[in-house]
Amino acid sequence: MAYKVVVIGGGPGGYTAAIRASQLGASVVLVEKEQLGGTCLNWGCIPTKALVGGAETLATVKNAGDFGIEVQDFTVDYSKLVERKDKVVQQLVKGLQFLLNKKHKIEVINGVGKIAAPGKVAVSTSDGNEMELEAENIILATGSSPALIPALGYDGEKVITSNEVLDLKNLPNEMVIIGGGVIGCEFASIFTEYGVKVTIIEALPSILPMVDIDAARQLQSLLKRRGVSIKTKAKVENVQNDGDKVTATLEGGETITADKMLISIGRTFNTDDLGLKEAGVELGDKGEVVVNEHLQTSVPGIYAIGDITNKIQLAHVASAQGLVAVDNIIGKTRSMDYRVVPNCIFTSPEVAGVGLTRQQAGEQGIKVKAGKFPFMASGKAQAMGEANGFVKMLADAETDKILGVHIVGPHASDLISEAALAIQLGATVEQLANTIHAHPTLAEALAEAAEAVHGRAINV
Repeated sequence: MAYKVVVIGGGPGGYTAAIRASQLGASVVLVEKEQLGGTCLNWGCIPTKALVGGAETLATVKNAGDFGIEVQDFTVDYSKLVERKDKVVQQLVKGLQFLLNKKHKIEVINGVGKIAAPGKVAVSTSDGNEMELEAENIILATGSSPALIPALGYDGEKVITSNEVLDLKNLPNEMVIIGGGVIGCEFASIFTEYGVKVTIIEALPSILPMVDIDAARQLQSLLKRRGVSIKTKAKVENVQNDGDKVTATLEGGETITADKMLISIGRTFNTDDLGLKEAGVELGDKGEVVVNEHLQTSVPGIYAIGDITNKIQLAHVASAQGLVAVDNIIGKTRSMDYRVVPNCIFTSPEVAGVGLTRQQAGEQGIKVKAGKFPFMASGKAQAMGEANGFVKMLADAETDKILGVHIVGPHASDLISEAALAIQLGATVEQLANTIHAHPTLAEALAEAAEAVHGRAINV
């Protein structure tokens, strides 16, 4: 059977593209080698947030005394937290199966797909059969996997990646995390709440090098205050694993021993064995699939979305790319716009940002003005007992348009959406400041930060 669209990969990009194509009347088949939902649902966004939920609940119990509520003799059964995480994931996978199979009548094939030729996809199914699909259009959405360096001694047991760490049934006493990026900081925040002694080793001068420098410094300070040891400008020279403990030796000779070592140094693109070179699909220097603004590859009729495009490796970017790719397939010309992409980090407190940082604005020659409002001055944050952090707003000094917003603090991942909409619509600082925000809410901090840009914040 010939299909209008064959999607290879059932993660956030792939399943979103498949559903949209079906909604627009196209015949669609989706090929997925593992679980629907991809890394995000099965080994990333959702399972980690389930563990974050447990950590937040534990923090609430620990701090209940501050609210006059005495909790005694509580225990943490980490295996039950993992069971709950698995149930959440399974429930969402079943929901996704319903959306694809029942609601949108999309055929889903469990197997490994590859391009056999332009317009043809070969599939090795999970039950051992071979089949070939005819496709007017192919969307590649195969995602990425944890990056590994052989010298770090990965064995999947003592030295692990973000995949294996989610399946730990017992908490280690000590954990070393190699890499202070988003994944490393999230797991550091989770495990330190559960009582694990955590050390982050980061080669760069700061953790979270991709976010606003003030936000990174604030989180680094708060993590240290919670007991996380953070070593920046530090490189691992070698790793020794004696089967009981694992020891990292840093340049300079310092050693750090722990029960588990988590490798969190980025991700690699799942582009091997896809038949890309044979089909003539252009690859970049890092192995990514090269696409234009319409998500088209160098071969007509073949599109790529998600992590393998090496644009912005976030689930919501993959989904957005999927929608843009399908529009172009159906005949509605649309370009992908990466200017306004919110980035959320689910540490405690959360970190979120959208738009430009001051450094990026400087690189583009844009003169900026900034305003900052601390959650310490927020009545709602104080009432919640979560007053760490701030909202920082950057604006074009000439036009007053909002260029970027960076938040460290409670519910930063929710608050950032207002900022994203403001930037997307080209709002000015004055317009946001003049928008009435309900009191008492955390969102007031955005209005106060806007007022601070003009030196008019009320509550600081």
